[in-house]
Amino acid sequence: MVLDTVLARFIEHSPVTVLAQLGLQRALDAEWVDTLFEEHRQRQYKRELLFSSVVDLMSLVALGIQPSVHAAAQAGKDLPVSLAALYDKIKRTEPTLGRALVSGSASRLCPVVSEMRVNLPPALPGYRTRILDGNHLAASEKRLKLLRSLRGTALPGHSLVVYDPDLRLVLDVIPCEDAYAGERTLMPEVLPTAQDGDLWIGDRNFSTNGILFGWHKRQAAFIVREHKSSPNPRVTGELRKVGSSPTGDIYEQPVEIEAPGGEILCLRRVEVHLHTPTDKGDTVIRILSNLPASVQGDVIASLYRRRWKIEGMFQWLESVLQSEVSALGYPRAALFAFAVAVMAYNVLSLLQTAIECAHGIDPDKEAGLSLYYIAVAIRSNHGGMMIAVPDEVWAPNDKLSSEQACQLMLQIAAKVRLATLRKHPRGPTKVKKKGHVAASVARSHVSTARVLKTGRLN
Repeated sequence: MVLDTVLARFIEHSPVTVLAQLGLQRALDAEWVDTLFEEHRQRQYKRELLFSSVVDLMSLVALGIQPSVHAAAQAGKDLPVSLAALYDKIKRTEPTLGRALVSGSASRLCPVVSEMRVNLPPALPGYRTRILDGNHLAASEKRLKLLRSLRGTALPGHSLVVYDPDLRLVLDVIPCEDAYAGERTLMPEVLPTAQDGDLWIGDRNFSTNGILFGWHKRQAAFIVREHKSSPNPRVTGELRKVGSSPTGDIYEQPVEIEAPGGEILCLRRVEVHLHTPTDKGDTVIRILSNLPASVQGDVIASLYRRRWKIEGMFQWLESVLQSEVSALGYPRAALFAFAVAVMAYNVLSLLQTAIECAHGIDPDKEAGLSLYYIAVAIRSNHGGMMIAVPDEVWAPNDKLSSEQACQLMLQIAAKVRLATLRKHPRGPTKVKKKGHVAASVARSHVSTARVLKTGRLN
């Protein structure tokens, strides 16, 4: 990196902001983004406004550096088009472009993250773990003319997301404009990406003959929670106890399922008999897997619990990043904003990994880093840094190899003050049943100042 005096001060006083810019450069090189647009566009075309410029604006909104697309456009360099043309470009951005942006940027970040985590064991040695889940976008504002008279909720769409828990990166997003379409309808887009050596983990929405046989035919392993009505496996052996976990006792038995053509697939059913029922009242969780017998049943149950890591990722997208911009009512615009937010999450995850590796933090054994505090640090200083540090100072970093980028980021991450970025976990919340009260009681109110002064409610 070509260092000047100003950048050196940012590295000393706000290393997280410098790391963020390096991550964004790595994930979203402007030349690469415009090339991607030409390769994956269908009906859109390029005139005065480059696709890379649109992505840059949306990334500022996703990271919370700017509160809206309008604000980002006004605060940035002069746009070669009107604001109306910018919004028209965003609302017409094809879903395939959002998917290509996420998968392409992830492939650019994966080598750097892998270099950082080279000494860390994977979830299951010998396998590349993939967690699969769907995400429905929150309701949008009813700005569109056809929606203004609607008293209900307008849903702009949903996506199927593929997450790597070892690298903590989202590898793929399959967007869908129809919010009523189920997650299973998007599986034909996902199954071709399965490879030998993959381990796919999913909930019961993916428990169908077609999906399980699809993974197996591609020599990919899977761990999927069994649905009550599908795929109805036949029991071929006795149920035996194989271990226990903090949540319950673990049992295992052989089963088989049959394809429409008569092909038989032998599986293992792992049952977790829970000590405490789930919120829905389930006392037994049944999991189907085609992993070899060398992977024991308690290991399969433990791996399935890792599925909740993708729920944590969705929570970060919602609480830290602007993944659901309510003002974007058009489905394609909302899905594009979600794709850019996923890309921004990957950049924050890269920063988190760099800082943890530079300081020797094991997030499974101690309080890890908070993406919220990382995002706050970036929002506070990124705009000023980009004004103070000219583009030519950043340009040489585009030519760094994955190993060189890894070493540079680790050097800068070593200067981070951990105390400013640590999580502050709370103790377990005590559940208190409030019970039913009359509406008049629920609407009653008191003056807090008077209660504190008298020491009583009445």
